[in-house]
Amino acid sequence: MPIKLPETLPAFDVLTHEGVMVMSEQAAARQDIRPLRIGLLNLMPKKIQTETQFARLIGATPLQIEFSLIRMSEHETKNTAAEHMAEFYRPFQDVKDERFDGLIITGAPIEHLPYQDVTYWDELTEVFEWTQTHVHQTFGVCWGGMAMLWHFHRINKHMLDAKAFGCFRHRILAPASPYLRGFSDDLLIPVSRWTGMRQSEIDAVPALQTLIASDQVGPCLVSDPGHRALMVFNHFEYDSTTLKEEYDRDVEAGKPINVPQNYYPDDDPERVPLNRWRSHAHLLYGNWINEIYQTTPYDLAHIGK
Repeated sequence: MPIKLPETLPAFDVLTHEGVMVMSEQAAARQDIRPLRIGLLNLMPKKIQTETQFARLIGATPLQIEFSLIRMSEHETKNTAAEHMAEFYRPFQDVKDERFDGLIITGAPIEHLPYQDVTYWDELTEVFEWTQTHVHQTFGVCWGGMAMLWHFHRINKHMLDAKAFGCFRHRILAPASPYLRGFSDDLLIPVSRWTGMRQSEIDAVPALQTLIASDQVGPCLVSDPGHRALMVFNHFEYDSTTLKEEYDRDVEAGKPINVPQNYYPDDDPERVPLNRWRSHAHLLYGNWINEIYQTTPYDLAHIGK
């Protein structure tokens, strides 16, 4: 089954050309099944790029997905056209009476700020509490996952001495986890952040389990069953050229930036980077969708109860 998207959403054409099964809302209405309702709370500046990356992954499963784009109610984005936001996004305050099978909370380029200094922090904490009554499973990504750990467990992020930037080897710590079905014993994952979580602080909370970690950049994927949540601090969803775009942007702006590690062949930024994480990205999000499908109530009204 495909992912259900508005035909005018840019991701519709992009994913169709890639061979991802997408379905218009009109066609989906003719199928006598209940699609999984997956929301994307998109906190990234480049909304279209981010929504396409996540739609690509959750649209690759055999299930029909109803994809809803959500934004912070009062925060105005400066990097995406207002017309796009008005047509495809709904503010959180307009959806908080609805229930979702899954919610993805993206990262945001505000790592340097204390959480309380983020302009939409109060509403985001409302979102976190809302997930406990209106969302079956939540997936926090990068800063979004760090913020969830702070809100629910008071585990703080820590500034790094240098930006973790590149593709780093990770190892599987919980091979029996249903979220890691089909995973290799170790894998490469894109990383792009100035902050990190400390494994010792996560290990000190018995309710948490680290599923994937790296000797170089620390914990990557953490499970929080008590809050029906996963937190990932690195970027399975990145396109092949996302790190290149970040690197080229900083070079053009004259900012100090290292060539992303283990990304370009021979670490040569003049060469075309190779995507070596795509298969595990599809496995992770496919496994997450499968777990939702296996456990979510058929009646949406029972979610969170």
